[in-house]
Amino acid sequence: MVEVKLIQQENAPSSEQNKVGHWVLLSTILASSMAFIDASALNVALPALQSNLGATGVELLWIVNAYLLMLAALILVGGSLGDKLGRKKVFAIGICLFILASLACGFAPTTKSLIVARIFQGIGGAMMIPGSLAIITAYFEPEHRGGAIGTWSAATTIVTVVGPVLGGLLSDAGFWRGVFLINIPIGIATLFILYWKVPESRNEQASVKIDYLGAILATLGLAGLTYGFISLHDFGIHDPRIYGTLSGGAIALLAYVLVEARSAHPMMPLYLFKSRTFSGTNLLTLFLYGALSVGTFFLCLNLVQAQGYSQSIAGLADMPFALLLSGLSPLAGQLADRYGPRIPLIIGPFLTGLGFLLMAFVGLTSGASEYWTTFFPGIVVFGLGMAITVAPLTAAVMDSVGTEYAGTASGINNAVSRTAGVLAIAIVGSLALSTYSLSLQEHTTCLHLSNAARLLLQSQARQLGQIAPIVGVAPETVNAVETAVKLAFVDTFRLVMIICAGLAWVSAIMAALLVENRK
Repeated sequence: MVEVKLIQQENAPSSEQNKVGHWVLLSTILASSMAFIDASALNVALPALQSNLGATGVELLWIVNAYLLMLAALILVGGSLGDKLGRKKVFAIGICLFILASLACGFAPTTKSLIVARIFQGIGGAMMIPGSLAIITAYFEPEHRGGAIGTWSAATTIVTVVGPVLGGLLSDAGFWRGVFLINIPIGIATLFILYWKVPESRNEQASVKIDYLGAILATLGLAGLTYGFISLHDFGIHDPRIYGTLSGGAIALLAYVLVEARSAHPMMPLYLFKSRTFSGTNLLTLFLYGALSVGTFFLCLNLVQAQGYSQSIAGLADMPFALLLSGLSPLAGQLADRYGPRIPLIIGPFLTGLGFLLMAFVGLTSGASEYWTTFFPGIVVFGLGMAITVAPLTAAVMDSVGTEYAGTASGINNAVSRTAGVLAIAIVGSLALSTYSLSLQEHTTCLHLSNAARLLLQSQARQLGQIAPIVGVAPETVNAVETAVKLAFVDTFRLVMIICAGLAWVSAIMAALLVENRK
C-alpha cells in the first residue's frame, strides 16, 4: 500500500496533533462554508436578483448551473491535483480564485457578466472543495475519521445556517450582491489559517501528469447536455441547436468514459468502481443530490414568487432542515462508524423523499402565517432524512478506497453530486418551464382578457413566476391574473417535488442493493 506522507507534524506529540487537528478542521470548515453559504443564500436571493437584472427563467437556471457545470467537470482534476501536487497548495489556489470570482459576481452589471463570473467561481470551487475532505481524511486516523467528518458536517451547517437568512435579509434590503461579497473575508481568514497552521499532504507516488483530455471531454459533455435541456423549452426538440448539443454532449461523455478506461493517468480511475460500496454510494449521491439541488431551488422560488413570503422569511423557512443536519450529523457519523453505513443510507433517503412528497401536497397558502401547518412538516422530515444520510454517506465513500486516493475519491463523489445538480436543474428546470407555461394558459382560460393581454401574459411565462403588470386589464381582473400566476407556479412546484421524492427513493434502493457495512 502506498503511504500518504505528512510533510509536517509526523512525529508530533498527541497534544500537538490535537491542536493541529483543530486547525485542520477550522480551515476546511471555513472554506467549505464559503461554497455552502454561496449556494444556500443565492437560492433565496434569486427573486431579487431576477428583478434587479431582469433575468428570465432560463437565465436563472444558467446562473445556478454555470457554477455547477464547471464544478462538476473539473472537480476531479482538483482532487487529482491535490493528491499529486499537495492538497494544501491546490486548496489555497482554489480559495484565491473563488475569492476573486466572488468579487466579480458581486459587482456584475448584467446577467451575462454574472454568468461568466459564476463560471470562474466554479473553477475555483473545483480546486477548493475536494481539498476539504481530502485534508481531513489524510490527517485523521480511520478510527477518528467518522467523528471528524461528522464535526465538519455539523460545523459547516451551523456556519451556513445563516446563509439563507443572510441572503433573505440582504435581498430585502436591496443588496443581494452581498451574497457573493461575504465570501471575501471568510476566504482571507481561511488562507491565513491554512498558511500558518495546516500541514501539507500528498500521495508521494502519484504521477504528475494531468488528464487534460478527460477534463475537456467532461466539460464539453456536461455543457452540451446543460445547454440542450435548458434551451429545450425555447427552441423545441426539432431545432438543430437542441438535438445537436444533446447528442454532442452524450457523445462527449461516452468518449470521456472510454478515455478514462484507456488512460495511463485517468482523473477518474474506473477501477475504484470495482468496490461495490463505492459504486453504490456514488449512485445514491447521483439521485439524492439531484433531488436536493432542484428541490431547494424551486422551494425558495415558490415561497417568494407564489406564497408571498418575504425573502428574509423564506430564508428562515429552511432553518429546521439546517438545525437537524447540524445537530444529528455527528451522531449519525458515530453510529456509522460503529454499526456500518448501510441502514442509515436506506432510512435517510427514504425520509428525504417523504419530506418532498409532503411538500408536494401544499397548495396556494395565505403566506408565512400558515407555514407551520403547510411547509414545516415536510421540511422537518426532509431535514431528518438528510441528517441521517450526509455523514454516513461521506464516511462510506472515503472508507471504500485506500487513503492514498482520498483526494480522488472525494473528487469523484463531489463530481457526482455536482453533476447530479447540473443535470437535475437542466432537465427538471426545462420540464418546469413547459409545465408552468401550460398551467398558466389553463388557469387564465376562463379570465376575460383581450387577445393582446393574453399573448403578453403567455410571453412572460418564461419569467417563471415573476410577471410584469399587464396593461389594459380591468382592475377586478388583476387579482384573478395574479392568482392564476401563483396557481400555475404551485402546479409546477408540485410536479418538481414528486420528481424529487422519486429520485430520493431510488437512492434508497441503491443503498439497499449495493452498500456494504464492511470496509
